[in-house]
Amino acid sequence: MSPDFLTPSSLRSAAEVNEQIRALWVRAGGTLSAQERAEYELLVVEWASAIRGEVIEAA
Repeated sequence: MSPDFLTPSSLRSAAEVNEQIRALWVRAGGTLSAQERAEYELLVVEWASAIRGEVIEAA
């Protein structure tokens, strides 16, 4: 899913997304397949969006 289509209410916290990223790396054993790499890239974009949202809310 493109981050452009995520609404603020559907975003998970940066901590939640970070936990999913960590779990992905553990499941993959440190080497990502092409499909896992695509999932990782989406998660990183979601994490970055969550971080920006948390910074804006804290300001």
